[in-house]
Amino acid sequence: MNHLKILLASDSFKGSASSQEVTAALEKGIRRVYPQAEIHRMGLADGGEGTTDVLVESLGGTKRFYMVQDPLGRPVPAKLGILPNGVVVMEMAEASGLQLLTLEERSPYHASTYGTGQLLRHALDLDPRRIYIGIGGSATNDGGGGMAQALGARLLDEKGEEIEPGVNGLQNLVTIDPSNLDKRLMDTQIIILSDVENLLCGLEGASYIYGPQKGATRADLPVFDGILCRYGRLLEETFQLDILQRPGSGAAGGLGAGLMAFTRAKSVSGTQTIMELTGLEEKIKEVDLVITGEGRMDAQSSYGKAPIGVALLAKRHGKKVIAVVGSSGRDLSTIYERGVDLVLDIIDEPMELDDAMKNVTSLLIKAGESAIRAFLLGQPIQGSR
Repeated sequence: MNHLKILLASDSFKGSASSQEVTAALEKGIRRVYPQAEIHRMGLADGGEGTTDVLVESLGGTKRFYMVQDPLGRPVPAKLGILPNGVVVMEMAEASGLQLLTLEERSPYHASTYGTGQLLRHALDLDPRRIYIGIGGSATNDGGGGMAQALGARLLDEKGEEIEPGVNGLQNLVTIDPSNLDKRLMDTQIIILSDVENLLCGLEGASYIYGPQKGATRADLPVFDGILCRYGRLLEETFQLDILQRPGSGAAGGLGAGLMAFTRAKSVSGTQTIMELTGLEEKIKEVDLVITGEGRMDAQSSYGKAPIGVALLAKRHGKKVIAVVGSSGRDLSTIYERGVDLVLDIIDEPMELDDAMKNVTSLLIKAGESAIRAFLLGQPIQGSR
């Protein structure tokens, strides 16, 4: 076997390295060992952080930035991706994401998706036939209520006044008036990119499963869940849609439900759709080794995470798969069952999380060296050293 062909397709290491930065560092490490390798790099995303960048860079699109409100109503720049075919890509996390808040600022009582609605309105200004919206990484639990208000819907309390942002306002919601919704929504296909299938409410719903990471206490969870359940029933009555039992309605603190109701959005697998749009399978067919990765790999990664999607595709074509990760769980049996041949942690000695994040590039370079050396064991490949 000559001129080893390698595909690097990694998700971002959230908070420390983008998918592009991860693959660049891995390539540098690989070339230290095997400089002649033919290396192809691809960004990877599942509808969360990095989705816009991955699609724009893979498909040759452009980006535009707009000022919108963050989860607490402060101005923040947020980007849209415009693909060559006129399709627009956006991420709710750009406007309403957890990464925009400090740990102390996390407050689902007040956090709103209003900025996501503003960004969606800017997307409509571009007159697209289709808008992809990734909804991972939210700081909100408002069911997309703020988003709807930004698009012209009126969410009213018993006095007929607009409710305030966040769960604080949603608990007072009595009437939904969609008559002033942006009319352009009717002529635009909105597609949700998400691999979350949780329902809007219930013990496996938006509040109980994702509320704690957004700042909700244990006492808050049944309160939030009751508010979202009542909100879901109002959506069903207003739009004559089945929302409460629709998979994905609980994604992004219920933004999934809000998009399904107010914009008639359709939810699809973020991982699968992005892999199809970027032509990942065709690239996998052409290589000898696939190296993927993400910040944290554990049993939960086997449920819809992008690296597992890569591994399943690679196994379909008999390719070896190495996953380079920031950290891994104790039990990786389900990971190996789903196509990953080796999981490599970049942490090779005891260190604090802050140190690991600061040194992520050098750690990834070393991991790239280790990954290619592991693959080369027993391989009659020329040019390695």
